[in-house]
Amino acid sequence: MIARFLVALLALLALGGAARAQELTLREVLQSSATHAPQILEAMARQRQADARLLTAEGQFDLVFNAEATARPLGYYNGSTAEVSAYRPLQNNGGQVYGGYRKSIGDFASYEGKSITNELGEIKAGVLFSLLRDRVIDERRGRRELAGFDIELAELDRDLVAIGVQRRAIEAYQLWVAAGLRVKIYREIFELARERQSSIERQIVLGARPSILGTENQQNIVRRQALLVRAEQDLQLQANALSLFLRDGLGQPVVPSPDRLPPRQVDNVTPRLVDQSSAIAARPDLQALLTRIEQTGIRARLAENELKPRLDVRVEASKDFGDGSPVRRPTEGIFGLRFSVPLEQRAAKGRIAEVAAEQDALSLRLRLLEDQIGVEIANLRTQVTGAEKLAGLATAEAALARKMAEAERRRFSLGASDFLVVNLREEALADATIREIDANYRHAASQAELVAALADREQLGL
Repeated sequence: MIARFLVALLALLALGGAARAQELTLREVLQSSATHAPQILEAMARQRQADARLLTAEGQFDLVFNAEATARPLGYYNGSTAEVSAYRPLQNNGGQVYGGYRKSIGDFASYEGKSITNELGEIKAGVLFSLLRDRVIDERRGRRELAGFDIELAELDRDLVAIGVQRRAIEAYQLWVAAGLRVKIYREIFELARERQSSIERQIVLGARPSILGTENQQNIVRRQALLVRAEQDLQLQANALSLFLRDGLGQPVVPSPDRLPPRQVDNVTPRLVDQSSAIAARPDLQALLTRIEQTGIRARLAENELKPRLDVRVEASKDFGDGSPVRRPTEGIFGLRFSVPLEQRAAKGRIAEVAAEQDALSLRLRLLEDQIGVEIANLRTQVTGAEKLAGLATAEAALARKMAEAERRRFSLGASDFLVVNLREEALADATIREIDANYRHAASQAELVAALADREQLGL
């Protein structure tokens, strides 16, 4: 018997623990949203696109293989050639390294001497360096640098999207909790009126109360029930909205049930005390603008590169192997220069002016954004402070209203108070409690807005 009692007690404790574990916390919502929100997943996909574009830009430095063959099936000369070659652009210069192998067979005309090789063919290797234009930067390296900054922009865009999603998730959770608390207070005053009806009916039977009082209380019950039904409808709407952020392991929306509501509204996130400059620097939208300014710097360098004359130096060595003409047996070394310069350079000058204007515009936008962020954070801090004071006053008012309502109900039960006064006290309690719920929601919402404005990723569950 004792063993059965212990088993039953343990089962009840386990059920109580499971019920408590069902309470939905903001941390659970934020974790689910950060993992499964489609907007965040879309931003991550765009980040993978940026990674792929960088890989494409890196592909411009890949080793390139070429093969070529010529034959003369008709004609006096029957010479044929075959050549394979490869080249790779340099990572730190606009030039390239190259090499190849060439072999010829058959007879060639005297003016085609360059096509003739010894019996085992010719091996060639060389390098091309850019000394002026394309030395510091060229199109290949410029596109690679721009693609690298595109990755940073995609990461910052993902952070910006994630912060916005988490802020909306906090708002949806807070609205759901507030709606649940409204249902709670409306159900409380509805139950009070319904319980009072039986007492009033007994007193009517005893002749202590007029029959019209029962009708009046029934009217009160219907009115309070309508308020309760409306509040329950709003709770369901807020639960549906919250399901956009609360998802299961497969990413499907989960509509939370009312039994998962927390008993009270608490400060789910708390803004940290950071200085203004650090808060501004942490913003991803500001960092994205700085990255775009860096990209315009790269485009400016590319435009300035086009103003420079081209001076390339080429160093090459080749050697023939096998039987053949003795003049082709020694190793050959070749040194060459190439020089060219655009005479008018209007295209390059136009691009330089265009990029300079873009840099000026972005710098002005950066200054404006810094000012806007500073004002936004200052305003939100003011809102948090004011909302906290108002929430404290609303809580005090609700406590006093509850005290008055309870005292008036005791007086009514003793016959020392009127039904109208009791009803007014209870409705005042409901109104004060609703104001308390709204004030606490506004305080929590302003805190969440400030946390998002400060880009506090830890508080946002990122």
